[in-house]
Amino acid sequence: MDSKIPEPQLQWESRTAQPVIPPAQTEPPQTPSSTPPRRHRIWPWILLLLIVIGAGYYIWPKKSATAGANQPGGKGGGRGGRGGGVPPIVATKIRKGDIGVYYTGLGVVTPINTVTIKSRVDGELMSVSFKEGDIVHQGDTLAEIDPRPYQAQLTQFEGQLTKDQASLENAKLDLTRYQNLIAHNAVTGQQLDTQKSTVKQFEGSIKTDEGQIQSAKLNVEYSHIISPLTGRVGLRLVDPGNIVHASDPNGLLVITQLDPISVIFTIAEDQLQIVLKKWSAGQKLPVEAWDREMQRKISQGSLSTIDNQIDDTTGTLKLRARFANANNVLFPNQFVNARLLVQEKHGVLLLNTAAVQRNSQMTYVYLVQPDSTVTVRQIGIGVTEGDSTEITSGLVEGDVVAMTGVDKLEEGQKVVVHLEGEQPGKSGGGKKGGAHPPGGRR
Repeated sequence: MDSKIPEPQLQWESRTAQPVIPPAQTEPPQTPSSTPPRRHRIWPWILLLLIVIGAGYYIWPKKSATAGANQPGGKGGGRGGRGGGVPPIVATKIRKGDIGVYYTGLGVVTPINTVTIKSRVDGELMSVSFKEGDIVHQGDTLAEIDPRPYQAQLTQFEGQLTKDQASLENAKLDLTRYQNLIAHNAVTGQQLDTQKSTVKQFEGSIKTDEGQIQSAKLNVEYSHIISPLTGRVGLRLVDPGNIVHASDPNGLLVITQLDPISVIFTIAEDQLQIVLKKWSAGQKLPVEAWDREMQRKISQGSLSTIDNQIDDTTGTLKLRARFANANNVLFPNQFVNARLLVQEKHGVLLLNTAAVQRNSQMTYVYLVQPDSTVTVRQIGIGVTEGDSTEITSGLVEGDVVAMTGVDKLEEGQKVVVHLEGEQPGKSGGGKKGGAHPPGGRR
């Protein structure tokens, strides 16, 4: 019993001695309470790092693209290009030429004469001698109305005239007898006077008969309807076989004169004095008729009439221009743009309108200098007509001005110039900016 009691004590001591030695050789273990504070300090730095990485991801490509665009050989659109950073442009030269001053107004093609053909007698429409849309000439037969009733009246009136003429001759013979007998007191003065009155009555009857005959002849003539002017026939309004009357409101057909034809248009009242001055001086003012889009010139005419009053509701005045229309390019009631030429300027400086630039402060162009650089030049302009603009100041004849590609130009920038109308391979942008004789229109 005594030998066994110490054994468990020795074992316990050896067990307890082993855990005591390691704590002396190693650091004391960290407690769980010390870990959370370190984690709370690391997360803000991780979040900041992610923000920096994200910002760099979006900003770096834009910086690279901007830097590449500003480099002479970069791929950007500012000064880059195939010409080693020198952009190509199309330019035009300042030239001398003529330009007109026009007043433009909306006009309507209006026939000079439009006639509605009506029957002047009553009767059956026997036939028509035209087709719808035909061009008829003055004196051409258009229609026939049954003339037989009027021919019968004509025969009747002619018979009455013959009868009254015979009665008149007899009355004149009696008057001669009475005049001879009155000298011998064979008849009274009253009988002689009565016979004179009888002669006058028959003379009046004959005039009445002659008037009735003329009226009957006119009715027969009116039964044969002819064209009073040369023009185009419209749609037929009455078919053969119908009974027509002189009182019918619509008529038989409408004829419109097409050659010559007119255009009635308007101008503003503040433009009137210049037109009146030239009109009163006897000048012939040309007028052009253009289509609605002002893309195609239809015909050329001249001013023929000025209205006698201004429309107070619109402040405009009506004018009529006359046009030859043999090819029927102008059609009645067609809307056109009328352009009245009031002045023509000769030998002025002209520039293609596409080269003129504007902002809120000035009107300017990009002038190509002899060293192939461009500079902004303020200009003064006058009349603009079509694709030509009058230059009143800022440029001289022969100057080369940029026309296309100006949105990419800057002051002092070098360019490769191709003149308007030339093939690109024929202009090289030499010492004078690639200036060659212009191949465009004069």
